[in-house]
Amino acid sequence: MEQIYCETPSAELSAHRAGYMRELTQLGATRAQRVNPLKEPNWNEMLPVHPDRSFFHLSEWARVLQETYRYAPCYFTLNEGGLVHGLLPIMEVDSWLSGRRGVGLPFTDLCNPLVPEASAFQQLLSDAVEYGAGRRWQYLELRGGRSLLPSARASQRYYGHELSLVDDEPGLFGGLKGSVRRAIRKAEKLGLTVEILKDLEAIREFYALQCRTRKKHGLPPQPFRFFLKIHEHILSREKGIVVLARQGRRTVAGAVFFHVGEQAIFKYGASDEAQQGLRGNDLVMWAGIKYYAARGFRTLHLGRTSLMNEGLRRFKLAWGAREHIIEYMRYDLKHRAFVAGQDDAFGWYNRVFRLLPIGVSRLIGALVYRHAA
Repeated sequence: MEQIYCETPSAELSAHRAGYMRELTQLGATRAQRVNPLKEPNWNEMLPVHPDRSFFHLSEWARVLQETYRYAPCYFTLNEGGLVHGLLPIMEVDSWLSGRRGVGLPFTDLCNPLVPEASAFQQLLSDAVEYGAGRRWQYLELRGGRSLLPSARASQRYYGHELSLVDDEPGLFGGLKGSVRRAIRKAEKLGLTVEILKDLEAIREFYALQCRTRKKHGLPPQPFRFFLKIHEHILSREKGIVVLARQGRRTVAGAVFFHVGEQAIFKYGASDEAQQGLRGNDLVMWAGIKYYAARGFRTLHLGRTSLMNEGLRRFKLAWGAREHIIEYMRYDLKHRAFVAGQDDAFGWYNRVFRLLPIGVSRLIGALVYRHAA
């Protein structure tokens, strides 16, 4: 682990830092360190037991991002007795097109800092800002930790949805909105079958659907390499599943889930638009819910939803999920202030990508996603 040394902090930042260090010293903590979790063979075991701990804190997710997009992991930690008791996961995105910045974490819906109290978070944040200043980051984006910075300006806001799971299939089914129950029954009556898979061929089938779904939404698909890495580092290590719905030999809908501990995450969903009437999307979600509930998982997080995507919001609420607001915060290192951003899920480019052939969109996605983060 590499020790952080701050050579030229501002007077105000130094004063704050001194105060935080006194508090941490009283707690018996050491100085913050910068860690690459990919070089720590026992990283997952080192993570603190914390209610906000999620799949995205694991080394498997860091490895997928690093090997796909060549982002540099720089996770800031507070350690005591060989254990991590404070964590702020960040990756450096160094792009000739969109600039250099720190993001915690790219392509991640929500990744809260894992800290015992606010002072520990302030220590980690202070070190991350100073490190970013030395690396000439444009900004540091936090995708979690809003409660630790109540006065900070939010840069982006999304809906989040979480479903409580119990090993009671009739009870879970009864908690669904009537329209969802009817959709599931319709899919079953029409002869759709569901498989829970983890192999490479399942990822290939899902990716074909994902490309069609992204075209419908007017967005390029992420590169296939990204999904190959998901198979290599997540599915093959028993930390995720692919659920596919088929009518005969034709795959009509699919979903990718990740999991750790007692928490599962619905990460990606896709379907054949021409077969929407079969209600395959509802069937794969229901299959995922049943799978995790039967195995003792307590919650299923349904990911983030744009405030402007009312249709997706209604879909997630119909499963009986609790709704909350997810807020990101972007700290501008030049102006030393939290700044506003915008939800870029919708724009003129959506019309363009709806018209482009899938092959062209795939090529663009392979070129631009590394710069988007």
